[in-house]
Amino acid sequence: MKLATTALLVGSASAFTAPQSKVASTGALNMVNELELGATAPLGVYDPLGWLDGEPEAFERRRAVERKHGRVAMMAVVGTIVHNNHIVFDGYLSPSANLKFSDVPTGVDGIRAIPTAGLLQILFFFALVELAWMPASKYDGDYGVGWFGSNIEDPEEKARKLNVELNNGRAAQMGIMGNMVVEVITGQTMYEQYAAGHISPFGDGEGVF
Repeated sequence: MKLATTALLVGSASAFTAPQSKVASTGALNMVNELELGATAPLGVYDPLGWLDGEPEAFERRRAVERKHGRVAMMAVVGTIVHNNHIVFDGYLSPSANLKFSDVPTGVDGIRAIPTAGLLQILFFFALVELAWMPASKYDGDYGVGWFGSNIEDPEEKARKLNVELNNGRAAQMGIMGNMVVEVITGQTMYEQYAAGHISPFGDGEGVF
C-alpha cells in the first residue's frame, strides 16, 4: 500500500511534463521553450493518460496550474516548518473570540480553531487572488509582483531556474500531502514525529530504518 501510494504521488506530481517537440514556446519566457521544461531526469516525460497527444491545446493551462500549485505548496511547506517550531505572530487572531495566534494548534488541527468569519475571509482572499490578482488564465506565471534577484537574460540559465522551480514545486506538493496524511494517521505533527524519532515509513516507525 505504501509503495502504491508513493508511486501515485510521484506520477501525479510529474504528469504534466512534455516532450521537446510539441508546440512553440511562449514569448514571455525569454525564448525558453515551455514544453522542454519539467521533462528532467530521472522521470522524464510522464503522460500515462496520453493528454499531450489527445489534448495538446490544454497543456499550457495544465502547466500554469502545476506551476501555481507548486508555488502554493512550497509556501505551505515553509509555513508548516515555521508553525511546527512554534514561531507565531504576536497578538490576537480574533479579539472578539479572545483567540491569540499562539492558541492555534500546530498541524492540520489548526484550521479547526479558526472562527467561521476568519475562514470566510481566507476563502474570499483566495477568490480575489485566483480571479483578479493572479488569475489562472495568466499562463506565463508572471503576475507582476516581481521576483527575488535579477532578471535572467540567458535562456539556458533561465530554463535551469524554471526547472528548479517546477521540480521543487512538485516535491513540495508531495511533501505537504505526505505530511498531512502521516499526521492524520499518527496523530503527531511533523515536529513531534521528528522529536520522537518516528520518521521511518517502514517497519515500526522507530528510527530511520
